Amino acid sequence: MNIPSRAIAALLVAILVAACGSGGGSASPSSSASTAPSESAAASESAAAASPSAVAAPVKVRLALDWTPNTNHTGFYVAQAKGWYADAGVELDVLPYGGTTPETILAAGQAECGISFQDSLTFAVAAGAPITSVMAILQHTAQEIAVLESSSITRPKQLDGKTYAGFGYPNEVPTLKSVIQHDGGKGDFDVVTLDTAAYEALYAKRADFVITFAAWEGIEAGQRNIPLRTFKFTDYGFPDFYQVVLACNDDWLAANPDAAKAFVGATVRGFEFAASNPAEAAQILVTQNPGVFDSNPELPAASQAYMAEQGLLVDANGAVGTQTLETWTGYSSFLYDQGLLVDANGKALTAPPDYATLFTTDFLP
Repeated sequence: MNIPSRAIAALLVAILVAACGSGGGSASPSSSASTAPSESAAASESAAAASPSAVAAPVKVRLALDWTPNTNHTGFYVAQAKGWYADAGVELDVLPYGGTTPETILAAGQAECGISFQDSLTFAVAAGAPITSVMAILQHTAQEIAVLESSSITRPKQLDGKTYAGFGYPNEVPTLKSVIQHDGGKGDFDVVTLDTAAYEALYAKRADFVITFAAWEGIEAGQRNIPLRTFKFTDYGFPDFYQVVLACNDDWLAANPDAAKAFVGATVRGFEFAASNPAEAAQILVTQNPGVFDSNPELPAASQAYMAEQGLLVDANGAVGTQTLETWTGYSSFLYDQGLLVDANGKALTAPPDYATLFTTDFLP
């Protein structure tokens, strides 16, 4: 699930407060506190002496989820179940989602790594959050505009004058306007902010269109016998982007390069397995999260199969985790051009950020 439901103002304020109050990457007191910097450094040095690809002593990595477990996270659970983190000298601690954004948690040093998205990470870094994307989990966007198949709407330009049920995320309306205008429309429509109730509003015909995540809500609608007609952003001149990324705290990356490389390497392996063995990977996700999918036990397998069939987890060469400056620049520059990026004082950036600083490929295997 990738619901863009977080209000950006709250996100940025929380990031700034957390970053200022915690000293960036320093660990905060908790029952799952990370390895102390000196211990992590020692572990990294030992790992470098023993092997360039693994750490000698277990290093705890706290992973902040963006939502309840779903197929955006499968690779982590696969790597955990297969023992690949243990083999890499990593002790993974998956933090349950509690309503606080992963970007905020990472900026406060309360987790080493977490789930993010190209837009969320761009917003956060522009506002001063010390975080970097270390791998792309979903290589392409799986967001689409959705209308009921029974409606008379057959292309985006026909959305003019209609009602959009949204989530309150700042880039929703600019994105929709861009798609509609590229199809020859004006991009004028009404907006109601309903958060996760947006889908039910569409299904009940109280709204005309939504942005859906094809690999989850789109599949779920089909399972409920609610046929949808969808329009892919990229079919209408919109840049493709990394739907889901793995982000880590900059201070932790700098202090623990060997542990970070071991963690990312095992994670890539987990998502490679998910891409090539979707049925088994989905079963591992379900087994590792008892009770989470009881309301719809068939959804994880269907979603994982869809991701594999659509090539969402791999790049054009079939590789997992890769990131390019071209993709980061394409979508993130759209956010800047729309005036959506603000600095630590909440003021719109007057110059584009250095898009190359938003990500790194240094920790990929």
